[in-house]
Amino acid sequence: HVQLVESGGGSVQSGGSLRLSCLNIGVSYSRFCMAWFRQVPGKEREGVATIYSDGRTSYRESMKGRFTISKDNAKNTLYLQMGSLKPEDTAMYYCAAGSLRSVCYFTYWGQGTQVTVST
Repeated sequence: HVQLVESGGGSVQSGGSLRLSCLNIGVSYSRFCMAWFRQVPGKEREGVATIYSDGRTSYRESMKGRFTISKDNAKNTLYLQMGSLKPEDTAMYYCAAGSLRSVCYFTYWGQGTQVTVST
């Protein structure tokens, strides 16, 4: 039974930092992608950052230099270190995992963790 379990969300003031974690239970691909997405009510979900099985990373332009995606294979955990947070970063953050072919096919999703940034 595959599960992605996020944690680490919360409330923080503008300029602060948070680290999100996503425990991966049961997801196993030889070539994979894991990523963080976020969604605000009434808006489309948007990609935040992706990490690939070869270690490459990619970021949404507005997150570059502020957010860092990483993974600890020994702990089966994906992380998103977020810094210099802004009120517009307020959203529900989801982790996702899937196979890498020509593009990422995200099959598994977590339940989300809320991040709220106040002024």
